[in-house]
Amino acid sequence: MRDAAGSRRSRVRERSSRRLDPLPCWLIVRAMNEVKTVLEPVPVVLAAAQRWLTPVQERLGDAFLSAYITGGALNEGFDPQRRHVNVLVITRELPISKLDLIAAAVPHGTKPPHVDPLFMTLQQVQRSLDVFPIEWTDLKERHWRLEGVNLLDTLQVPQTYLRLQVEQELRGKHLRLMQEYLTGGGHPERLHAALARLASGFHTLFRALIRLHGEPPPPSLERVIARVAEIHDLDEQALMGAHRLRAQNKHPGVEETRAIYRGFLAQVERLTSAVDGLRLP
Repeated sequence: MRDAAGSRRSRVRERSSRRLDPLPCWLIVRAMNEVKTVLEPVPVVLAAAQRWLTPVQERLGDAFLSAYITGGALNEGFDPQRRHVNVLVITRELPISKLDLIAAAVPHGTKPPHVDPLFMTLQQVQRSLDVFPIEWTDLKERHWRLEGVNLLDTLQVPQTYLRLQVEQELRGKHLRLMQEYLTGGGHPERLHAALARLASGFHTLFRALIRLHGEPPPPSLERVIARVAEIHDLDEQALMGAHRLRAQNKHPGVEETRAIYRGFLAQVERLTSAVDGLRLP
């Protein structure tokens, strides 16, 4: 009887030790260090954003807290003639009763650089930190303050759901890419437009994937893509395809566009599976 009991205890210890065995290192999400990347926008972008902000800030008055240039305008090689400049405006309040007055002050230029604004109250920012950890972590690390108090540097973004949001976003984009190919595979101009439209969203995801690996993302987009490919054993050239196609005004031809699209789609599928296997330590 004692032998049987001892045998059971031995089996329990064996099962427990298997559960406690460490996961392979490539499956473990490492601790992330907080990093602030200082990137100054080019003068033409900075001037356009400041011109746009002046009447908006005046109309908001005491409700204005701060404004920042964010997103692609801080990337190396950003083309303000083709891409919009993202500007985040944070306010104390945005009452519905005053929306028409504020909207009347928002400039709508006919010539580039064009500003694509995002208005949020401070309360909306604080309550969305755990819902959009990818976006807020990226904004916290990469922004240029135009005016007002420095709020973004003080934000504490919870990382609890970062891996989950990365996987959710990747799966959604993978499905979208697949549908675009199935419905537009015979029209290279549609495939080119789809990749160009979706590529910028992948850039933010790629930076989040590097953070999940416990590293600060490089400042260059090409280096970001190369590092993601290295971490997850992907084809760097295929993963770079969407970025390169986006930079072209016209598609390079039917077969080449299809090949680039399929190559990128295959890497996104592999990347989604890899992120699904990541586990928090």
